Amino acid sequence: MTMKIVITGATGFVGTALVPVLLARGDTVTVLSRDGVRAEAQLAGVTGVTADLETFGPWTAALEGTDAIIHLAGEPIAAKRWDARHKQAIRDSRVESTRVLVEALAALPEASRPRVLISASGTDYYPFAGDIDFDDDEVTEADPPGESFLARVCRDWEKEALAARALGVRVACMRTGLVLGAGGALGKLTTPFKLFVGGKLGHGRQWVSWIHRGDAAAAYANAVVDARHAGPINLVTDSIRGADFARAVGKALGRPSWLPVPGFAIKAAVGELAEYLLHGRRVVPKRLHELDFAWQHGKLAAALADALA
Repeated sequence: MTMKIVITGATGFVGTALVPVLLARGDTVTVLSRDGVRAEAQLAGVTGVTADLETFGPWTAALEGTDAIIHLAGEPIAAKRWDARHKQAIRDSRVESTRVLVEALAALPEASRPRVLISASGTDYYPFAGDIDFDDDEVTEADPPGESFLARVCRDWEKEALAARALGVRVACMRTGLVLGAGGALGKLTTPFKLFVGGKLGHGRQWVSWIHRGDAAAAYANAVVDARHAGPINLVTDSIRGADFARAVGKALGRPSWLPVPGFAIKAAVGELAEYLLHGRRVVPKRLHELDFAWQHGKLAAALADALA
């Protein structure tokens, strides 16, 4: 069955992989973007609508009569060094935009209201391994939120999304790990390796939870049509120690991975963001396994080879 789907953040890293998947199966896709004309030109086959998601406006008409909303919008986490203004933008572009989106749904006639909301979230929802009593224990969707800045953002982000359930909307929150694909965060991580100075970050014992971009897009596409997708879902394939991840990247690039980057150097370079690079948690995709999700890139070596091709 084909569906009418509205997407925010469609021109981002996951969105540009997801849109072709939806179009290929026959769905009609409308993109809400700060520049609808530009988004329409960038993403062949979609209808672009200009929307700031900060206040109500003409863009809300695009929601009426659609089947589902996929909400991916959010200020890039690592676009710049964190300061108070950038942290506020990270939060507002996720939490406040979701609140406005759900309020827009509430304002629609019930008969023409989308019945599905799939919202992005992050594995930063959970505490750092060093903040809890375990390091090797697996973290599932049942685990509680942490108290870091990004944990609070994810918690509030999901709260706003889940408010749509009171409107009869099925809501799934995709707690996404490191997404591997051409460019994106992986592009930044591989630069030192290409210069023959790559290696683990800090002590290398931190967990890195990852998923290939193609698998992330497939999971979102599945979540729209499969009513079993509800509540939090860990959008990861596996978790691996940072040192092992660095070795895998070096091997995929045919470069050495012998030069560790000291923690103090990372903190000097990126400030508060360093805490998220130097710490992690062993997130596992319990719900995806229960949903019988079929990974196309289930092994890290193959996922990196494809992403770096």
